[in-house]
Amino acid sequence: MAKRTIVAMPGDGIGKVVLDEAIRVLDAAGFDAEYVHGDIGWEFWCKEGDPFPERTQKLLEQHKIGLFGAITSKPKDKTEAELSPDLRGKGFTYYSPIVSMRQKYDLDICMRPCKTFKGNPLNFIRRGFGGVIEEPVIDAMIFRQNTECLYGGVEWTNPSDQVYDALMTHKKFKDNFAWCPRPELAVSTRIFTKKYTGRILKAAFEYAKERGFDTVTVCEKPNVVRETSGMMLKLAQELAKTEYPGIKVQDTNIDAQMMWLTKNPETYHVIVAGNMFGDIVSDGFAGLIGGLGFACSANIGPEIAVFEPTHGSAPKYAEFNPSIVNPIAMVLSAVMMLEHIGEMEIAARITKAVAEVVAEGKVMTYDMMKLPGRPDVFEKGAANTREMGDAIIQKL
Repeated sequence: MAKRTIVAMPGDGIGKVVLDEAIRVLDAAGFDAEYVHGDIGWEFWCKEGDPFPERTQKLLEQHKIGLFGAITSKPKDKTEAELSPDLRGKGFTYYSPIVSMRQKYDLDICMRPCKTFKGNPLNFIRRGFGGVIEEPVIDAMIFRQNTECLYGGVEWTNPSDQVYDALMTHKKFKDNFAWCPRPELAVSTRIFTKKYTGRILKAAFEYAKERGFDTVTVCEKPNVVRETSGMMLKLAQELAKTEYPGIKVQDTNIDAQMMWLTKNPETYHVIVAGNMFGDIVSDGFAGLIGGLGFACSANIGPEIAVFEPTHGSAPKYAEFNPSIVNPIAMVLSAVMMLEHIGEMEIAARITKAVAEVVAEGKVMTYDMMKLPGRPDVFEKGAANTREMGDAIIQKL
């Protein structure tokens, strides 16, 4: 197979250190690739007024595959204040670069696997019948629609006349919110389209079919959010009937779903949701399999795919030297990249190496030891970020 070129985008905070470890593991496993650096993140917003510079966009357009570390996004009032003085007041508007990337390149299919690693001290346990302690084996894939819903970015504070007049044509708005002075009004829209809702559902059904799962769970709130959640549920039911007759559609409300995760998470294997609810349920599942230090993801579009851990930039840990953070989520995100491009043998070896390190229990980062994130964790036996990378490499 020809040598790959991967766009490596460390981003903010701990993004650089976890991405460096993932690349070390990839190199040690024999993945033949060249990594080109892509500028992205808060630094470039502050210096250039653009957190996702055009030069990085061109790299992604050329090479098609990216590894992404982490991003910092701050409240609206801080974005202008932290711009370089010569850029302030010139009409620059901050948009999350990862959201912008997803929308620009139609990275609409987000896959977030949640799987138990045997021996992980952070695995979910429960008290079963007769007081027996149980540790269910979790194997779920969350399909999260990535480009629409509340994260679509269509929102207003103090809406214009045109927007306000349109809102006033809706009886519910007129009856319940006409009293609110316009400068005190903020509106965020939840937009679903048939095209992209259908695409994420199709991906979920295909995944279930390939792996022999007989149920796809739609996790939304159609009893209240009738139009958008209702669209997803209806399309899922139609798809099951016309194209996947052997797969059932299970309908759960997001609030009830979070409760069920703490009772019987092992019964769910394929869950599909809109952007926000998918974000919520995937983080809930992550808490059952070790936390965000184990939570990886893929953002997949028709031509471009970007792979990232779901944790944030954790700026409070970024300056720790040596780093204390767990790189496994980033390593597993790199595994998802390998699977996407057909490097199945290398992906399997890295996954096996991670599993062996976790099961052995000799090398654990602070989160795996349930310690507060402080520089003194090494005194209590915690491994640093590089030591965890070394342990994985030694198992390859």
